[in-house]
Amino acid sequence: MPSGSRRTRAAAAETPVQAAVAVSEELFAPVGRGIELCYQTFGDPDDAPLLLVMGLGGPMNWWDVELCEDLARAGFFVVRYDNRDTGRSTILDSRVSRSMVVRAFAGAPVRAPYGLEDLADDAFGLLDHLGLGSAHIAGVSMGGMIVQTMVLAHPERVRSLTSIMSTTGKRTVGWQSPAVLPRLLAPTKPGLDAYVAGNLAFTRLTGSPAYPDTDERIRARAEATYERGLHPAGVVRQMLAVLTQPNRGSRLRGVRVPTLVVHGLADKMVHVSGGRATAAAVPGAELLLIDGMGHDLPPALFETFVAGIRRTANRAK
Repeated sequence: MPSGSRRTRAAAAETPVQAAVAVSEELFAPVGRGIELCYQTFGDPDDAPLLLVMGLGGPMNWWDVELCEDLARAGFFVVRYDNRDTGRSTILDSRVSRSMVVRAFAGAPVRAPYGLEDLADDAFGLLDHLGLGSAHIAGVSMGGMIVQTMVLAHPERVRSLTSIMSTTGKRTVGWQSPAVLPRLLAPTKPGLDAYVAGNLAFTRLTGSPAYPDTDERIRARAEATYERGLHPAGVVRQMLAVLTQPNRGSRLRGVRVPTLVVHGLADKMVHVSGGRATAAAVPGAELLLIDGMGHDLPPALFETFVAGIRRTANRAK
C-alpha cells in the first residue's frame, strides 16, 4: 500500500530550485443561470487542463498556491475557483435554516436550494468559458462529490478523475465523527479574530495528526479566507446539497476514465469507508490510503498528491 510518510521523507532530502510558474490574477466567468465564478489559473494554457474543485465552504485559496504551482510544473494548466456561495463567486439569497440541515442529516426529505448537479454544471460552465472541451478534474470532500457528478453527467468531457477524501453519497459510508457536526452547525462569531480562532480549533480537530500544519499557515489561510468573504448561509446551502445527494455507487460502476481515490486513514470529516466505497465502485480505480492523514491537504503530502494526479492523468488516452 502506498505510504505518504515514506514519500514525504524522501522528498525532504533534496530542495531543488523550482522553475517560475505563470499565475493569472483572479478573474470572473459567467457560467449561466445567473452564476458568476471567480477563478485563477497557473501554468501554460497549452498544457493539459486540470480543474481543481474545493469542498464545503472552501474558497479556492484552500488549494494552496504551492500545490497549484507544483501541479503546473508537473505539466498541467491548473484552474482553481470559488464554488457558488463561496468567496468572490455569486452568493445566493435562498433562505435556509440549521433545522433544515438537522432534518436532512437525519434522512428526512428537505428541499435544497440546489444540488450537486448544479455545482457540476457550474464547473462545466467554467470550462466552457475557458474554451476547454475536456479536462482532468480533481476534487476534495464536497469537491470530490462534484467531480464524481461531473463524470457521470458528461464522461466525454473528463480526461481523468481524482476524488480526494470524499464519498459516493451512500449514507452507510463516509460518515462524520460525532464531534464534527456540532462544530459545523455552531453560529459564526463576528470578527477576524473569532474566525481565525475557530478555524484553528476546527483544523486541529479534523486535520492530519501525522502531518500537523503550523499555526502560522492556518492563521494565514484563515485571514485570506476572511478577506475574500465569509458566507455562513452559503455554507448551509452547500451542506444541504451534500446531505440531499443521491447514492452514486451503482452509476459509478459505468465510469471508464482513469480514476484515483485518495483518503486519509485519520479522516474525521468523511470516514475512510467513503473512499473505499468510491474506489470499489469505479472499475480500475487506484485507491491510495495514507496513514495519519485527516481531512486536509498538508504540505508534507503535496508531492504525493501531485505524483498521484500526474500518474492518473498519464493513464488517459
